[in-house]
Amino acid sequence: MVAEAGFDGMAIDLGASDVAVAHAVRPHMEANGLTPLIVAFPKTIESLEDTLHMAADFGAPFVDVIGQVMPIALDDMVPVIETWMGMADRIGVPIQFETHRNCITNDLYTTLQLLDRIPDLRICADLSHYVVDREFWFPLSENDLGLMSRILQRSDSFQGRVASRQQIQLQLDFPQHQKWVELFKGWWREGLADWRARNASGDCIFVCELGPPEYAMTGPDGVEMSNRWEEAQVIMRWVREIWADLGGNG
Repeated sequence: MVAEAGFDGMAIDLGASDVAVAHAVRPHMEANGLTPLIVAFPKTIESLEDTLHMAADFGAPFVDVIGQVMPIALDDMVPVIETWMGMADRIGVPIQFETHRNCITNDLYTTLQLLDRIPDLRICADLSHYVVDREFWFPLSENDLGLMSRILQRSDSFQGRVASRQQIQLQLDFPQHQKWVELFKGWWREGLADWRARNASGDCIFVCELGPPEYAMTGPDGVEMSNRWEEAQVIMRWVREIWADLGGNG
């Protein structure tokens, strides 16, 4: 289904599944020409090493790190990030740190300070987490938009989900959500344009990342009020249109 819908790959989320599932899925991805992306939730500094070796074996373009080692002080965070980056360099697998709640990049302000302290730190931008975390008022102020632009300028990949200040995953076609849809489409355009300005060639990875219940709003029966599969394809079309408008192929 994923290949036939026109996607180029799938993310293997080690927070939602495990290594055994990843190995079981691998032959199906290879048979359909899908690129695997590894999403890691390391709970110790050392545990990322096994994931990096697995990613190298799978042929993943990079590992998306959602670090569960979460010191409170910035000075204690920096060596954690730098150790993981050194590990990735030694093994030869790039890593990016996803902007995500309940991890070392949980807070927008702290992440901006980490970017200032660690010039080589690269981001996988899922801005939905920061919209909820900071509870941005709409319309966003110029200052807040500038903070998000600083994240995008250090982002080497992107994840697509539309959030509001109250809800992490909005239905894309509800009329009351359109202002947030347009905000996120604008951020995706800004991020992709900046990526293209920094990269003369290569592939920019954009994951249409929609979570299971209860990410999106659900009814009293626990069933989502939208269809994740259909919405993922909508986001894919939007992003490909943006990419083509910027002068890109694929």
